[in-house]
Amino acid sequence: ILLFWVMTSSWLDLQVVWMAINIFLFLWFYFFYDLGDQFFYTRHILGSALAWARAPAAVLNFNCLLILLPVCRNLLSLIRGSFMCCGRTMRKQLDKNISFHKLVAYMIGLMTAVHTIAHFLNVEWYYNSRLGKYDDLSMALSSLDDSGNTTFLNPIRSTTTTPTLLVFTSVAGITGVIITLSLILIITSSMEVIRRSYFEVFWFTHHLFIVFFAGLVIHGAGRIVRSQTTTNPPHNATFCKDRIDDWGKIQECPVPQFAGGFPQTWMWVIGPMILYVCERLLRFIRYMQTVKYRKIVIRPSKVLELQLVKNGFKMDVGQYVFLNCPAISQLEWHPFTMTSAPEEDFFSVHIRSVGDWTQKLIMDKDKAMQDFCDKLKMGVDGPFGTASEDVFDYEVAMLVGAGIGVTPFASILKSIWYKFKDSNPKLRTRKIYFYWLCRETHAFEWFADLLQLLEREMEERGMGSFLTYKLYLTGWDQSHANHVMVHADADTDVVTGLKQKTNYGRPNWDKEFEQVRKENPTSVVGTFLCGPAVLATVLSKKCVKYTDVDPRKTKFYFNKENF
Repeated sequence: ILLFWVMTSSWLDLQVVWMAINIFLFLWFYFFYDLGDQFFYTRHILGSALAWARAPAAVLNFNCLLILLPVCRNLLSLIRGSFMCCGRTMRKQLDKNISFHKLVAYMIGLMTAVHTIAHFLNVEWYYNSRLGKYDDLSMALSSLDDSGNTTFLNPIRSTTTTPTLLVFTSVAGITGVIITLSLILIITSSMEVIRRSYFEVFWFTHHLFIVFFAGLVIHGAGRIVRSQTTTNPPHNATFCKDRIDDWGKIQECPVPQFAGGFPQTWMWVIGPMILYVCERLLRFIRYMQTVKYRKIVIRPSKVLELQLVKNGFKMDVGQYVFLNCPAISQLEWHPFTMTSAPEEDFFSVHIRSVGDWTQKLIMDKDKAMQDFCDKLKMGVDGPFGTASEDVFDYEVAMLVGAGIGVTPFASILKSIWYKFKDSNPKLRTRKIYFYWLCRETHAFEWFADLLQLLEREMEERGMGSFLTYKLYLTGWDQSHANHVMVHADADTDVVTGLKQKTNYGRPNWDKEFEQVRKENPTSVVGTFLCGPAVLATVLSKKCVKYTDVDPRKTKFYFNKENF
């Protein structure tokens, strides 16, 4: 499964292969239950609802096998490292892990709905057959004597057992209710509006997956769907179905016997469950390792910079870590891209106040550093790889950050500064275009120092053309506009202090891509974004539009950060 994931050449190919497997499983098991001789009598009572219940169950098994793999972050990082020698298209599939996780979840939700509705119909038909509302064959099958309570067909063994009673007293029924309720809570709390506004609700309800998988493993033990077993002499259903009174009296028609199928779901999910348990154990070990504060800085626009030190910690550009602060929440872990460079002896993150967790963290900004460190112990899990790791594999790179989305590119630009400082011969990248879009002027301030250092370094080395950066302010008021007009002739920008003046409004992406293609007529250009989905859609389309059909000319590859 992992190889099928990484070996597909594109996100579309991955979806096609995944959907093809789902369709195959559905059709195979649908016809298995709809045409199989062993289910002849079961189909007589239940009709096509039997196949409609069992085919989705097979698809559910396959997707429950997949659902945990995209969130095994350490496993993905290991695979990414193992495939570093392979093509970038293979590694890019790993950057779609959250999208694939959602896709699989949608299929689980859909198949659960079909499976549940079909079984509601099955229970009703079992009940009506027991009451004799259908034909004599259905009544006979439902009334078969079974002293050992093992060879029956109809799970409703008494006329006093109602469908509701069966659902809430049988193993299959109880676990089915628990699984369905857990899934409803998980899916509804994963909606964008809830996840962004009430992250804690999303976080805690998502951990109902433990209940979901426990119920899933037990669910099949109920063996509510039963098939005819082989007897000696054999019972020929086609011959005997019209000779009910002769069952057990003539050799050709012994009393039919039935048995539930062996539970198989656990065989599908046991592997991913073990992998996920190992994943969580590794996270716990990392959580227990000591993390020290090196420096704490409050930046403009409610941005908190934490510089941290951890023994044995190694990172690459553009990677991210998960942070946990037990004083705020024992269970919540939040992802943050590191803004430090691999060449530094610490790692740093910039945290913007956007939710309850970050607000509580930044509320302590006025405390003395020692008090802050004593109260807010920090757990760190990571680092984990992202698309930005591949930036130095491209001759030309376009880096696009929106707001705090500039953080992975801070790491990249810092690393470039160190590489130039140390005259690193391994640097393959020969040109970088950097775009930063912000709503307010204060957001530029914490990053301007780095850009000034890069400006100075490039000029001293006669490589002023290596880095082209453009800053865009998308929100301003009249007083700011007046201030800019007064200082329009200044040598440096009034907002950032840089030689490159700030642009107002949004970039004309057609113009920018056309310029990059013109300046790099035979290059492979990596376009990297850390920003909103709307901007990702725009940039991915531009990459396709401005990629030349001639393989010897400019090609654009789109990459997006995913958490």
